[in-house]
Amino acid sequence: MHILIVTAHPDPHSYTHAIVSSLREGIETVSGVTHEILDLVEADFDSRFSSRDNDVFHGRGQVSDDVRAEQLRIDRADVLVLVFPVYWWSMPAIMKGWIDRVFIAGWAFNEDPEKGITRLLGRLKGRIVAIGGADRGTYERRRYLDAMQAQIAQGIFGYCGMETLGFDLLLPSDDQDRKEALQRAFEIGRSTAEAEL
Repeated sequence: MHILIVTAHPDPHSYTHAIVSSLREGIETVSGVTHEILDLVEADFDSRFSSRDNDVFHGRGQVSDDVRAEQLRIDRADVLVLVFPVYWWSMPAIMKGWIDRVFIAGWAFNEDPEKGITRLLGRLKGRIVAIGGADRGTYERRRYLDAMQAQIAQGIFGYCGMETLGFDLLLPSDDQDRKEALQRAFEIGRSTAEAEL
């Protein structure tokens, strides 16, 4: 079993990257499970949906090499884990652009006016680990968790046929919360790896 962790934060010393490290450590406690970490910022992934991407969307062009490489990376995985800081109640733009460019018709789904939608990523499972900057009450009171759940778990994973293994919101507001969130990330890594064996 292979787990692909995708993250996006410009500072390699950020709390987001600390969460990724704890998640990785949890995965590594389970034998027989491999993992890969894709840092979209470090990889300098071009997240701009260009005219070439638009041509592919409309069936007028070929998928670019960088997009095909990402699709092959995902094809090697059994589980996709998105780890990101919450920006404006969603994921960072570079991660959204990665999804916009990579999760395309013909690979992630097919749409047919007569047959409807065929979801092509049913073999893949997904997990979401978001790192927030507000307190849980703010997320719940304003229904931001519901919005992110609808956008990512249903609107992306579900649309492509992926089962969502979990949606975790980590809120490291002080030192104790930070320690607890790092421990929770370790447990998420371990439990994700164990669940898929």
